[in-house]
Amino acid sequence: MRKLIPAFVIITLLSCTVAEAQVRVFVTPGRPGYGYRMYRQRAAPRRHNDQNLPKFEPSVNISIGYGFPNLDQLELPEFYRTYKGNITQTGPFNGSLDYQFSRGMSIGVMASHGTVSVPYYNYGNPYTPAVTGSLDNWAVMLNFMRYMPVSAKVTPYLRAAIGINTWKQNYTDSSGYKVNYNYTPSQLAYQVGIGSKFYLSNNTGIFLEAGYGKYILNGGLTVKL
Repeated sequence: MRKLIPAFVIITLLSCTVAEAQVRVFVTPGRPGYGYRMYRQRAAPRRHNDQNLPKFEPSVNISIGYGFPNLDQLELPEFYRTYKGNITQTGPFNGSLDYQFSRGMSIGVMASHGTVSVPYYNYGNPYTPAVTGSLDNWAVMLNFMRYMPVSAKVTPYLRAAIGINTWKQNYTDSSGYKVNYNYTPSQLAYQVGIGSKFYLSNNTGIFLEAGYGKYILNGGLTVKL
């Protein structure tokens, strides 16, 4: 299932682009004896309710949020003849800087940072961890947003972000010695989501989002410069 998610991200990105440039194909009768002819016409852009939406001006948007749970826990390795205890996690804290060039789309950069740690127990000793492991992650992603504004105060959106992970790993045994383990977490970072921005003033608001990649639920502050 996880192998299909990057493909879904790419499809989502392409869908955002195609949505801005749809083309219709028409077939009409030609002159007598000359059959039919086809021609293409670019679909008219979707019109918004101008009574509810202010005049659009390009802007730079900054968003800062906190996601839960931290899905980097899925990158924690398995150790032979052990099982994982309770996972401790922080974040991911995330932020994005986006340039909104049209009412419906923006492009920018998204970054996130989070940590996860877990004790590993031997099946014969569920009280003392045989190994304690942790992952510290930084991710930088290209961020695409597709907006569907319904009013000046509420703007639903779709997010698709893809980029790279950097990891710091640490595994120690019960004596405090480092455990040598040849394991490399995924270098592909991604996030897909659906959410909405709720503006408290002309330039400041909050956002709530559900998705998959770095987190499942996310919320925070958004500012329009």
